[in-house]
Amino acid sequence: MLINAVFEGGGVRGISLAGAVQSAEQADVVFQKLAGTSSGAIVASLLAAGYTSKEMKEIIQQMPFSSFLTRSPVFNTKYIGPPLRVMLKKGLYSGEALEQWIRRILMKKNISKFSDLPSGKLQIIASDITNGRILIIPDGLREYGINPDTFEIAKAIRMSTSIPYFFDPVMLRLRGTAARGKSFSEQFIYIVDGGLLSNFPLWLFDNDKSTTTGLSIPTIGFQMVGKNEGVPRRIRGPFSMLQAMVETMLSAHDERYIEQDKSFRTIKIPTLGVTTTNFHITKEESMSLFASGYEAGNKFFGHWKG
Repeated sequence: MLINAVFEGGGVRGISLAGAVQSAEQADVVFQKLAGTSSGAIVASLLAAGYTSKEMKEIIQQMPFSSFLTRSPVFNTKYIGPPLRVMLKKGLYSGEALEQWIRRILMKKNISKFSDLPSGKLQIIASDITNGRILIIPDGLREYGINPDTFEIAKAIRMSTSIPYFFDPVMLRLRGTAARGKSFSEQFIYIVDGGLLSNFPLWLFDNDKSTTTGLSIPTIGFQMVGKNEGVPRRIRGPFSMLQAMVETMLSAHDERYIEQDKSFRTIKIPTLGVTTTNFHITKEESMSLFASGYEAGNKFFGHWKG
């Protein structure tokens, strides 16, 4: 069964998406085109690179997510370090560790740039906050004078996962005609988490048809749902308030109404109360999320007719 797949973003809760992928594989699903936002972009890229759900599960089990929270020791100084870093770098953490991690994972399958994949295989959603618009990578990079084929997938994922004020935004510099007539400062564009503008772009492949049969290829959405029951956010100061605001903004997508004609093609995965930025998640919680995705996928594919 050939499908296109769109994976919603949700920070560390994206672990559950890999569980749903396992159920899809067992239902003999073959992924044609893939797209994702934030953590959904990670899952989509791993699938595009040829990783199976079994391999993804092993990656999850071995990955200490807290290692993504890296910054220079000078910014760890109590009280003044984190605020100073936000003022200077615009984020609590750099995001470089996550980028390096996904780069190593992809290279194990000899995948680095978008040109290493079939054309149109993978699309990653990010947010251009300089111009206030969605950036669909790789093709959208042409508007910035950047060659989509030579752009690194790991860099695109870092852009899509740059939760505002949590990770540093990624700066792109305009090139060629896109930069012409602009001052030096005007040539830099700030890119952050795709979930800011389109956390679940289920519309992305709506007009996609098979080149052999001419028939439409169905698109399945992998969405994480569920409030964080019983886990109120404690506001102790401006930065805990900022984190609560960002988490609320990103998780608000989970509660949005999906039109009736879209809900039948959406796998809804309970996130078990795990928050978007819980990078200190335990292995037991990780595996519970994986199992939640697997169970939701089994329920969906047990009734879906294609």
